[in-house]
Amino acid sequence: MSLPTLSFPDVSGIEIEEAKQLLRTVVREHRQQRSRKMLDKLADAWTQPVLDFVGDRQTVACYVSWKFEPSSLAVIAALQAQGKTLLLPKLGPKLTRSWGYYQGEEDLTQMAPGRPPEPSGAAYGNEILAEVDALVIPALAVSQRGERLGQGGGWYDRALKKAAPDALVGAMIYPEEFTDAYIPQNELDVRVPFVITPDGVSSTAAATA
Repeated sequence: MSLPTLSFPDVSGIEIEEAKQLLRTVVREHRQQRSRKMLDKLADAWTQPVLDFVGDRQTVACYVSWKFEPSSLAVIAALQAQGKTLLLPKLGPKLTRSWGYYQGEEDLTQMAPGRPPEPSGAAYGNEILAEVDALVIPALAVSQRGERLGQGGGWYDRALKKAAPDALVGAMIYPEEFTDAYIPQNELDVRVPFVITPDGVSSTAAATA
């Protein structure tokens, strides 16, 4: 089974937040058309591209995929097998979004309904990202200009502002989600320099900005 073409609507004349919500709906609906069989087939499709992206960098922030997101469990396992130090998102004090050190798949636990599994142990604020060499983050889409469409909470944009200036940043998406369409941005949004798909690593205009 092949998926229908993902077509991004023209949102140039729409208010920014309304435009983003429209784009999120389009991408989410497209992702949900993947069957479990298709998702299983793609389970390790991002592993080698991520390993190539990270290279010899030692401390990596990643994420635990959820539902129809590009699968990251094989990526996380491969990074750990290479001896990388891994940070993953977790709930912190008073339900704040924080980071925790990955200690193995058996340590991942779903702490709250509707959230992906997360590591146990201490929770660290975004300031911990100053110690990270590479970040592999989720996205719904990324434009050729580096505009990132996230889920809408703004957490990754705030987190990226705390990353070291020389840290590599790449978003894991499906190939059709790397687009030349316009993704509106506001002053809080952070552009992404690299995109990681099963086809490999691609740079955006933000890589040379």
